[in-house]
Amino acid sequence: MIIRKIPEEIERMAAAGAIHARTMRLVEGRIREGVTTKELDEVAERYIRSQGGVPSFKGYKGFPGSICASPNSMVVHGIPGPYRLQRGDIISIDIGVTLDGWVADGARTFPVGTVDPVAAKLLDVTEASLFEGVAQAKVGNRVGDISHAVQQRVEEEGLSVVRSLVGHGVGREMHEDPQVPNYGPAGRGPLLEEGMVLAIEPMVLVGRQAVRMGDDGWAIFSQDGSLAAHFEFTVAVTAEGPRILNPWHEVQAAVA
Repeated sequence: MIIRKIPEEIERMAAAGAIHARTMRLVEGRIREGVTTKELDEVAERYIRSQGGVPSFKGYKGFPGSICASPNSMVVHGIPGPYRLQRGDIISIDIGVTLDGWVADGARTFPVGTVDPVAAKLLDVTEASLFEGVAQAKVGNRVGDISHAVQQRVEEEGLSVVRSLVGHGVGREMHEDPQVPNYGPAGRGPLLEEGMVLAIEPMVLVGRQAVRMGDDGWAIFSQDGSLAAHFEFTVAVTAEGPRILNPWHEVQAAVA
């Protein structure tokens, strides 16, 4: 069942999204060679709680971290720990913030120092595909219009969309209906109506689309070991067009 939100509820989600966006920028400022993913997790959790929020991921189905931190060929769901970032790495940071019972969910993949041209292209194309998907989140379109826009942008650049992982609705629960694939034909799927809120999240690989589960039962890797990127916004479908509720690309860095 797709749960549409009234304007007041979308504003509450935007308040969670504002904390989310500042947290993402704070973590961005800490990403450098030698920093551990556990240190990034601690920075994020401390800031989220200081703002009256709760890290949505911590304890979710037993997940031990406040954020997901997924380097290089790890696509998503990386448990923060002792891994130290190295120059030339890329690191995907996925953050969930719950404020007064409402969730904002989003991700971004960062370079660690200077990265090679292949990695730089992966980041640029994945981020561009996110914005193209967001642009389709309009009343009267269908979920497939988002999916198709993402797939088209990715594949025209010779990269691959992960097909076994999808975006989703979001609200009081972190995962709600509908599912939002990152591939498929336009004009298909549920009709987009005012008040729907979606987590749109392209997950893209340099190599083939197949992925595998890691030994810890959480981390998901590209099967062929190729680099992976993940970008995500929480987006409300409004009468005025798509509204990004956690605009990490627009906010200034938070002060911890």
